[in-house]
Amino acid sequence: MSGLNVLVWVVEGTWQGCVDAVLANVPAGAEVTLLHVTGTELAEVAGGASAGLLGRGRRGRDPGALIEAAARVAAEDLLDAAEARLGRPAARVSAEGRVERVVVEVAAERAADLLVLARDGDRARLGPRSLGPATRFVVDHAPCAVLLAWPDGAPGVGSIPPPPPPGHQPPPR
Repeated sequence: MSGLNVLVWVVEGTWQGCVDAVLANVPAGAEVTLLHVTGTELAEVAGGASAGLLGRGRRGRDPGALIEAAARVAAEDLLDAAEARLGRPAARVSAEGRVERVVVEVAAERAADLLVLARDGDRARLGPRSLGPATRFVVDHAPCAVLLAWPDGAPGVGSIPPPPPPGHQPPPR
């Protein structure tokens, strides 16, 4: 199983859980790639606002470009921290774009056997709301097996809502 190709999606706030899941579940000989994706929406909005809505933009002072530069530094810092926690060399990919689509595309391009990602929604309860929209998209569209980690440990089964009362009919879809 040493030929296992593992892609780990590292995201601010949940990356530690992903790396810990790799350490606990992936053989030491596996090839690990750490992936960070920076969404481009904020930089595009800031750049557009400066150019259009705010009027007299100054050369070299495009807030979109400043946000992109800061995001690149933050991504490298996050990848450094993830690799250090992993405790072994890993390939690194830093990408930009529509986050959920980039994760799926990189998994396909790198022929990942396993994609490791973390729940990023409601961490207090078991259930579908424990996945944010981007994570839900990735889980639904991943071209490989998925290891879905709880970043802070799973809540107990007592967090599942009670079943509906007898005779309850769900609303029509």
